Amino acid sequence: MLHLRVISPPDRTDAVRAVLAEEPGVAHLIGLPGAAVRPAGDVLEADVARECADALLGRLRDLGLDHDGAVTLEVLDTVLSDAADEAEEAAPGEGSDAVVWDELIARTGEESRLSFSFQAFLTIACLLAAIGAITDSPVLVVGAMVLGPEFGPLAAVAVGVVLRRRDLLRRGGLALLVGFPLGMAITALATLLFDATGLLSSSTLDHLDQVEFIYEVGPFSLIVAVLAGLAGILALTSAKAASLVGVFISVTTVPAAAFASVAAVEGRWREAGLSALQLAVNLVGIVVAAALALLVARRSRRRRDAGRALSSG
Repeated sequence: MLHLRVISPPDRTDAVRAVLAEEPGVAHLIGLPGAAVRPAGDVLEADVARECADALLGRLRDLGLDHDGAVTLEVLDTVLSDAADEAEEAAPGEGSDAVVWDELIARTGEESRLSFSFQAFLTIACLLAAIGAITDSPVLVVGAMVLGPEFGPLAAVAVGVVLRRRDLLRRGGLALLVGFPLGMAITALATLLFDATGLLSSSTLDHLDQVEFIYEVGPFSLIVAVLAGLAGILALTSAKAASLVGVFISVTTVPAAAFASVAAVEGRWREAGLSALQLAVNLVGIVVAAALALLVARRSRRRRDAGRALSSG
């Protein structure tokens, strides 16, 4: 269940109440006349089954509440109520399969910003991956995969493509186009430092039996990227964020970027080129797969809404 709170101008409160009351997936409807101070208005609250939340938000937006009122939505971890159970049963579909597009836009928009913390996490992940490759330690490489924050911008680009949101495309693209080159440049400088202090020599890279997967590009590289993109966007749309850890571990974006820098500094251009290709394959595969999954979800929603409109008419 999701908790919905609406601040409505008094002249639209009756319309908002009617929208909420007509929705079978709504429970615990509460009205608080004049309770809102900024913006001024009435407050209505309700618990909403996830599967009907997206359509409900669309109807509230049609009333203009996103401009001169407010609509907020938050996840409820525990609800003990027969009325809530009945609302979830009455709502069409399954909550775990429902896409709340406004929630997805907000989440990907926030996680795709080129911020200091994003760059710091990406750079540290690249450095860890570089050290893991140099020491032939798959444990460090996997740790770098988990630490890398790159899926947020990738998801934002996919959502931006599907919804034609230039702001998400611009934000996600900027994070990727600035974040990876900067992280790779710092990794290259660290590699030079390792060379100067004797911690690394080109011969160290001759035997990397445990981490060869970083630069070994083949059909499975694309297949894994596609599967990771599908799993990642499903985790975001179904609010199962814990599944994202598996996505991070399955793709080699950060390790490939890091090893490309290390190999280039050491003059091993073949490995550097293959690592760069591995990075490109993973980035493109994830975005394309995520965008296709979102397109299917969007078309399914349109068909469902059309069938619902026909049945109600």
